[in-house]
Amino acid sequence: MNISKIIALGLVILVIILLFSFYFIEEKEYVNKRPTVEILYPKNNTFVSKIVTVTGIAADSDGSEESLKVEIRCNGDWVLANGNLQWSYELKTFDFEEGSYKIQVRAYDGIDYSDIKEIDIIIDNPEVVESSTHRWAIFIAAANFPQDNDSKLGNGALNLAEEMSTYFIEDLGYSTSNIIILFDDGWIREDNGLGKPIMPLEQRIYKYDITYGGATKDTVTSSINYIVNEANKYDNSEIFIWIASHGYGDMDKKLGGKILQRSAIFLWDFATINDKELSNLLSGLRSKKTCIIVDACYSGGFADKTILSFSEFLLLRANLAKAGRVVITGASKFRVGYASTVSGPLFTQLWFIGLKTGAADGFRPGLLDIGRPTRLKIFRDGKVSVEEAFYFARYVLRTESSLKDYNKMEPQINDKYPRGGPLGSMKGLVLGE
Repeated sequence: MNISKIIALGLVILVIILLFSFYFIEEKEYVNKRPTVEILYPKNNTFVSKIVTVTGIAADSDGSEESLKVEIRCNGDWVLANGNLQWSYELKTFDFEEGSYKIQVRAYDGIDYSDIKEIDIIIDNPEVVESSTHRWAIFIAAANFPQDNDSKLGNGALNLAEEMSTYFIEDLGYSTSNIIILFDDGWIREDNGLGKPIMPLEQRIYKYDITYGGATKDTVTSSINYIVNEANKYDNSEIFIWIASHGYGDMDKKLGGKILQRSAIFLWDFATINDKELSNLLSGLRSKKTCIIVDACYSGGFADKTILSFSEFLLLRANLAKAGRVVITGASKFRVGYASTVSGPLFTQLWFIGLKTGAADGFRPGLLDIGRPTRLKIFRDGKVSVEEAFYFARYVLRTESSLKDYNKMEPQINDKYPRGGPLGSMKGLVLGE
């Protein structure tokens, strides 16, 4: 065999070896690194009640944040927690029997689950103490939507809710166990609510042991259902509901685009609740002493009012106002409301000032409910009703020169306490009596 044939044969053998070399090379098997997960709050063997925000962290060293998910289980099936590297889940214990429960969490990276981490909690939802004061208050505010930085309202509504809670506890005899504050997603954020989440609300230092949670549709619904069920156990129950948020509407359209729409407010993460939905939630409430305040843009529909105290169209009425209830809104159906990022919604600030200072004592409706003070001592009895505080707030909005830029809000009221009809609401609803 000559040299050229030997070279040609060698080249053929080399090509064959190169083409089929993968058969002779052992393929290195990819080994996925399992994610990890930890529970930061609550601690093991902690007593909890009502709404507890379970929080923790997770990590995946060889994966992406977007693919990482955290699941949690407590007395049921696995459910998805909110977030991934920093996660949370609102555990609502209203319907749990008292006793010890196990919380389990696991992370999933799309391939493998982490080891399950678990803690024990002791649920202790105390029974309502039998007394002559069966009063509940819930404050709901969604101010800092995560996808819209330009319209965030900061922590003003939370600050105002806590200020009102203190007054309700110290001056009106409300029990701390019967007060609920639902704010944003249940987290405190840096930069007065505009920054990153830093801690759950229930870890916030507040002078009274009240219940905190997130203003999500699910938590709002379950909390209101809880209050309705508890209040219905007593004939003398008193309910105060305050909701503050962005109202649903379009400022670029004439009259806010609300002519054939219901009033609605945003809850957390752009979930909404409209006037009819709230009415349905409270349809089973039998309390004959209930005050509901909705402070948001275009909110008049909650009081079945449009503008200038005129009634809503029949087919769009929510019928939230029933015998024994006073329904108040911070603006008409066609007007915007205003809020401070530190002090909260303007109308509620004025309403609350009139209530707690006594300055609203004796204020009357006036023409089209614009509000006016009285010169007759007979109307000043040393007590301020929620209605008097409403007329005080409307009067201040109309007459205070420093508020001239906000005097077109047109707060609305539908007063059916103690009953409906032309002469049914002569007696005002005084909280805490």
